[in-house]
Amino acid sequence: MTARELRYFAGGNTARGFYSLFESNLKDLQRLFILKGGPGTGKSTLMKSIGKEWHERGYDVELVHCSSDAESLDAVIIPALGAGVVDGTAPHVIEPKAPGAVEEYVNLGEAWDSRALIGQKEQIFLINQKVADAYAAAYSKFAEALRIHDQWERIYYAQMDFEQADQLTHRMVEQLFGDHRLEKRSIVKHRFLGAATPAGAVDFVPNLTEGLTRRYFIKGRAGTGKSTMLKKIAAEAENRGFDVEIYHCGFDPNSLDMVIVRELNFAIFDSTSPHEYFPEREGDEVIDTYAASVKPGTDERYAEQLAEVSSRYKESMKDAISHLAEAKRYRDELEGIYVSAMDFSKVDLLGNRLREELAAWADGLRS
Repeated sequence: MTARELRYFAGGNTARGFYSLFESNLKDLQRLFILKGGPGTGKSTLMKSIGKEWHERGYDVELVHCSSDAESLDAVIIPALGAGVVDGTAPHVIEPKAPGAVEEYVNLGEAWDSRALIGQKEQIFLINQKVADAYAAAYSKFAEALRIHDQWERIYYAQMDFEQADQLTHRMVEQLFGDHRLEKRSIVKHRFLGAATPAGAVDFVPNLTEGLTRRYFIKGRAGTGKSTMLKKIAAEAENRGFDVEIYHCGFDPNSLDMVIVRELNFAIFDSTSPHEYFPEREGDEVIDTYAASVKPGTDERYAEQLAEVSSRYKESMKDAISHLAEAKRYRDELEGIYVSAMDFSKVDLLGNRLREELAAWADGLRS
């Protein structure tokens, strides 16, 4: 069986500010290396290489991407080893539970020329402030977009037949679980389906659902019960003892976008913009919450109002993304300062030491 690379986000730039779900994915690890160091010190590059190496050895790996730059990694986890490596710098500061026994810091800052950075101190302070201001502006615009989205939801919510919505959820629970139950405590992981990034919305739905024989695409409108259905399905999975992956909305983390139960081979997810997909293989099925539980003709009756709300929402989201892109430009500038002060031969030595620690941990598990 081919080793799997699972890709997801555990931190998000959301309407509620930066939101972290790292704890859920790191809490059961028995060995965790926490990388410290400024931007441009090689943290993501090191994690990518470690993920690649262990994947090539036949291990499943989890690659946790960065919502502020989807091409970068925030963490790599090797489940079979109960081990991982994580970027422990702001905004996803990782609090160790048992320093030395479980968590160990790896300070890539040992490889920089402090005197060169001191000479750039004022510039570093200035750029950091610009980064902070850009993120604050982005989060303000995301919050504005959420208020507009709430107006959008209320239009459909007022036209909902909640009895029909409950019946649809009940049918889905029966279809997904049947009489299946496991006599064990479920493992629950909270993650993000996608993220708002400087390049726009990014998700890993194809990767996350690869190999699953049952995929359910929830179609509908804002406020038609998609998240509520997913919350009830997630609760049912946990109640029946199944391990469950719960994927939150990268815009509003209080909402859910997907639930995966690999022990029953299914994923059910909100398949509307910005993560819209369509059935393409056997076992794919569409679930339409609008058709099932909203008064017919609602789209047509409220077309003008819906178009106006949609336009304002898209404009706010566009502004928010532009501020994230601005933050990335400043961060790239900051990285340039740190890269010029780095001795990457020392980073290689630190990385090799970390690799040796991981290999020794793996040997200990096998003995």
